[in-house]
Amino acid sequence: MKPWCDIPAGRTCEDALACSDHRCKVAPVREDLPPGQMPMIEPSTISTLTDQFEALGVAPGMTLMVHSSLSSLGYVVGGAPAVILALESVLGSEGTLAMPTHTGDLTDPAAWSNPSVPEAWHQVIRDSMPAYRQDLTPSRDMGVIPECFRKQCGALRSYHPSVSWAARGPNAASITEGHSLSFAQGEGSPLARCYDHGAYVLLVGVGYDRNTSFHLAEHRCRFASQKRCTRGAPMPTEDGHTRWIQYDDIYWYDADFEEIGRAFEQTGAVSAGRVGRALCRLFSQRSLVDFAVDWMDENRSLTIKGE
Repeated sequence: MKPWCDIPAGRTCEDALACSDHRCKVAPVREDLPPGQMPMIEPSTISTLTDQFEALGVAPGMTLMVHSSLSSLGYVVGGAPAVILALESVLGSEGTLAMPTHTGDLTDPAAWSNPSVPEAWHQVIRDSMPAYRQDLTPSRDMGVIPECFRKQCGALRSYHPSVSWAARGPNAASITEGHSLSFAQGEGSPLARCYDHGAYVLLVGVGYDRNTSFHLAEHRCRFASQKRCTRGAPMPTEDGHTRWIQYDDIYWYDADFEEIGRAFEQTGAVSAGRVGRALCRLFSQRSLVDFAVDWMDENRSLTIKGE
């Protein structure tokens, strides 16, 4: 067994794996076991999570975009609310917390695959699906932490039927307002507004495949104008009804996100370490997006279609 320590900024995940510092704040873990099976010496609390987020590099005043897996942390006293409170404790009153609250089920059923539905149902679903409501529509496949966060008093949620974001703090309004229906992860998106604010991204127990900021890079790379597609969603009408609409977008392709993330880590721009049992990564969103645009320009081709 090997203890995990706090990895300073500029060190990579590989440095974390090689670390032998015995002054760790986190309990020793088994390298041969996945996070969900690692032995837990003590439960995580708001206090210990706060200390570990600070050691990772989360700082007061940051605009912080969080992608997370609660189960990866191990036992947390208080669950998702404790994680949110710990993050907000570090960010302070001048910081802004943001999380994706996507609703992938408010999309065209013809494209569903996990699970798919019979073709005979497609039009019934389009005709009957309730429109997106910021207060009512739950997020899907984002995890329990974002779903809890979007309901917190003072949290704002952007208006988009499939790729909304929630934010809380001084920059929340500017991040969530004016979310464009078309090209919804491009220049009119919360992703772009976070970029403008110099946000940081925190991955809590999840990989780069969950890092939606790569989609902003997809909009900025040289192939974006040649990767156009049309999507559908239910939207409210002025008379209080719902109608199915179509809007413009680009194909999304995430099969190389992990590869891009590993290449980005080699620049030394990622701070990595354990919070609870979760391997976490913290980095500048702006640096990541700029790097990813260059990487996509060099390594992607028009033969990649996406979804």
